Amino acid sequence: MWKEAAAGALPDAEFRAPVTAAALAEAERRLGRSLPAQLTALLTETDGVVGEYGTDVVWSLGRIVEQNLLFWAPDTFPGLYMPFDPLLFFGDNGGGDQFAFVLTPERPDVFVWDHETDGRLWAARELEDYLHRSLAGDGDWW
Repeated sequence: MWKEAAAGALPDAEFRAPVTAAALAEAERRLGRSLPAQLTALLTETDGVVGEYGTDVVWSLGRIVEQNLLFWAPDTFPGLYMPFDPLLFFGDNGGGDQFAFVLTPERPDVFVWDHETDGRLWAARELEDYLHRSLAGDGDWW
């Protein structure tokens, strides 16, 4: 379903081998949180989605874990940005802005974090909407 949704928005989208249940469980253990159900379902079909120009529209599971652990660390960006604790980053636009689910309170919407202003803006209703908008859109589509 997820690969078809991505390919429907961008026929040249690239996919990777799916992740295993064991890899997902280890990722959630390391994060100390559950991944959103939609993201888990996508990752069991493909370990990320690559759009035009090699943009990681959806990161690999390994990158999701590493990036979020970095952003959640208390000494990474002290005083520079608002806290990232309620967010789970999972993709980017290739220009520094990153996309995330809100974990607290949990909701299916996707938000974009603007790295220049520290703004957090609504971008899509849910993951399938995000795939369509990000893969079919040009530049700052949100």
